Amino acid sequence: MKAFLICFWIGWGLLQAADPGSVVFLHPDGTGLGHWYAGRLLSAGPDGELNWDRMEKLSVYEGHQSGWLSSSSHAGATAHAYGKKVHPNSYGLDRDQTLTAASGAEQSIMQEAISAGIRCGIVNSGHIGEPGTGVFLASVESRKDVSSIALQIIQSGVEIIFCGGEIYLLPENVMGEHGQKGVRTDGKNLIEDAKAQGYTVIYTREDLLALPADAGKVLGIFAATNTYNDQSEEALKAAGLETYDPAAPTFAEMTAKALELLGSDPAKEFFLVAEEEGTDNFSNVTHAKGMIDAVLRADAAVGEALKYMMDHRERKILTVIAADSDAGRPAVWAPFGLDPESPLPENTDRGAALDGKDGSQTLPFVSAPDAQGLRHAFGIAWPYSFDMQGGVIARASGYRSELMSPLIHNTGIYEMLYQVLWGID
Repeated sequence: MKAFLICFWIGWGLLQAADPGSVVFLHPDGTGLGHWYAGRLLSAGPDGELNWDRMEKLSVYEGHQSGWLSSSSHAGATAHAYGKKVHPNSYGLDRDQTLTAASGAEQSIMQEAISAGIRCGIVNSGHIGEPGTGVFLASVESRKDVSSIALQIIQSGVEIIFCGGEIYLLPENVMGEHGQKGVRTDGKNLIEDAKAQGYTVIYTREDLLALPADAGKVLGIFAATNTYNDQSEEALKAAGLETYDPAAPTFAEMTAKALELLGSDPAKEFFLVAEEEGTDNFSNVTHAKGMIDAVLRADAAVGEALKYMMDHRERKILTVIAADSDAGRPAVWAPFGLDPESPLPENTDRGAALDGKDGSQTLPFVSAPDAQGLRHAFGIAWPYSFDMQGGVIARASGYRSELMSPLIHNTGIYEMLYQVLWGID
């Protein structure tokens, strides 16, 4: 019996088996209550609901790491993938030491699932090395070593890889489909390697949407780097860019197609880890519009996961949503009588930077109507630009969602996923 059982259930008495199920883990990186509230106001109004609000279970998320009250994205992902709190500068290791997962395996939960014959996939709106998904398949001493991360992911045996980051798959000076040259210095062409392993390689939204459900292994590379442009409002305006590349598939489209592909064999369980990275990156540059765009894209993917569960009620599927931090700690700023036609001040009365819909000192956002049909002006106040703890909520719906307790640690995400995938009570 796996060491995992001893670690988590010692003293519980006789253990009983449950039916194994499939798992969808959605990770809107750096997303706390303020992010969701801002997205709800703009999209559904103060009395409306997001898809996120319709999840069955809710838990306060504790994201601190070993020796630190906060977390980094790579350490947070490591806790999710291995069930262990680690040094803040860890990417599938404990700093630079091999990490044994809570199950007793020297593998992440996804690597263990692949070995067990569970169909697995990753989706990321950022590049292939982003830790929210990358840590489930790769281990390196520095998260900046994206070339090594990409190599490990391509060689991992995972069935579905949807992300950006074409430059990390191609040798330097080789031009990619997205118009930028590769940066690999080892001479490896990982796209050709993927084809040799049986992957169908695609590059566009049209390619993605045209995939049949029985396409098998697919590598979708939808950007040279990221599918979003995580710069300030002023920089994007000067460059004539939007927050997200309109030619790339959305996070929801990638998630929906990944579910279709992984779930095409009803006899097999599946495990999908999908990360909207823009929620974190736009918050880290205090870009309010980009942050809200990213939140609503994440919420659209939540809707796709919930729809998939409703359309496949004959299957046992758990959907879990959790961030690892509260990036920038955005707060809705809406003093009484705020004029929607007047630019916001540069700062709040306590000195926090303020954003309107086009950046600093621009017109405020205006909410969708409330229950009385009224719209409300608001700004976004930024007390920080880095990742914080204390405002993250985890949610769950579907098969065995009752495993989500009112308070859950980052390592508890691993526990939930493991219990469902391996059918452990």
